[in-house]
Amino acid sequence: MASGNIFREIELPEQKPDSDGALFPAVLSPISNADFTSTAKLNGFEEAIKAHKPWLESLLQKRGAILFRGFPVNSTSDMNDVVEAFGFPEAFYVGGRASRTKILGRIYTTNEAPQDKTIPFHHEMAYVPDYPSKLFFFCQEAPRSGGETPIVLSHIIYDKMKEKHPDFVEKLEEHGLTYTKIMSDEDLPSSFTGSGWKSAYMTNDKNVAEERAAKLGTKLEWMGNSVKTITGPVPGIKFDKGSQRKTWFNSLANSYGGPANAEIYDDSRSIEFGNGEPLSDSAMKDCLRILEEECVAIPWKKGDVMLVNNLMVLHSRRPLIKPPRRILVSLCK
Repeated sequence: MASGNIFREIELPEQKPDSDGALFPAVLSPISNADFTSTAKLNGFEEAIKAHKPWLESLLQKRGAILFRGFPVNSTSDMNDVVEAFGFPEAFYVGGRASRTKILGRIYTTNEAPQDKTIPFHHEMAYVPDYPSKLFFFCQEAPRSGGETPIVLSHIIYDKMKEKHPDFVEKLEEHGLTYTKIMSDEDLPSSFTGSGWKSAYMTNDKNVAEERAAKLGTKLEWMGNSVKTITGPVPGIKFDKGSQRKTWFNSLANSYGGPANAEIYDDSRSIEFGNGEPLSDSAMKDCLRILEEECVAIPWKKGDVMLVNNLMVLHSRRPLIKPPRRILVSLCK
C-alpha cells in the first residue's frame, strides 16, 4: 500500500460494496494505536497526511468518502490543524441555506436545526454554481444513540432513478431545477434551511446581498425585510469527470415538500423543473426510498473525521435519539 506504515484500512459492518466491489466508505485507522495515543501525537497524524496526500486524494476519488477513526483529534483546534494539513482551499458558505456558526479557523457548526429532526439527503450547496468539492465532518461529542450522518454514492441514485423513472430523469437532465426560498432577515434555527438573508449573503446591505446573490445565479425579490430567492434553472444531474459517471447532484430530497415528503413540508421553500413543471410525487417517493436503501450510516465515535467528496456523495442527518451530539464541519474547494 502506498500509505507506508501509517494508515491501515479496516472494515466496519455498516459498509457496503460499491458497483466496483470496493467497500464504501473507506475506513482508515492507525497501523498501531500506540502510535497515536495522545494529543502530542497529533503532529504525527498531520505529517502523515502531508506525506501521503496524493494517495489519500486518490482513495477519496475512488471511494467517495474516507472515515478516519482512532486518530488523536480531540478538539476544534486539532480538527482545524487536520484540515490545514490537507491544504485544500477554503470554500465559503455564501448563499447557504442552513444556520451555521464559525467556531475556530475553518471549523463551523453543522446545520443548527434541532437535532431530533431529520435532514434529508443532499449535495452541499448543489443549488449554486460555487459549491464545495470536499467536506470534513468531525465528531467532537458522539451520540449515545441516533444522530448518524448517512452517506450515499450519487451515481447509484442516478442509475436507479433512470431505470425506474426514465422520463423524470430525462426532464431533470433537459430542464434542470429551479429552487425558490423565502428568507427573513433573521435566522430561524427551527428549520434546517433557516438561514436569514443577512447570514446567507454575509451582509446587512440589501444592495450587497443582491450583488452576491447575482454572482450565484440567484435573483432576489424583496418583501419588506424578507426576500424571495429564485435560483435556477441549475443542473439537477452532473457529470463527474473524476469518476466518469453521472451523479444525482441536487437538493431534491430536502427541497421537495409534496405528499411523498410531507414531514419536511415548509411553505417558505419550493422546487420545480427548470421549465416550470411540477415534480412527480411518485418519482420523488421512489427517490427517497432508494436513497435510504442505498445509504451507509456508521455510528459516530468521538474523534472521528470523515472526508467526503461532495461531487460524488450525498449526505443527510438522522434524528438524535440520545444526546449529546456535536458534529463540526469544514468546507473546501
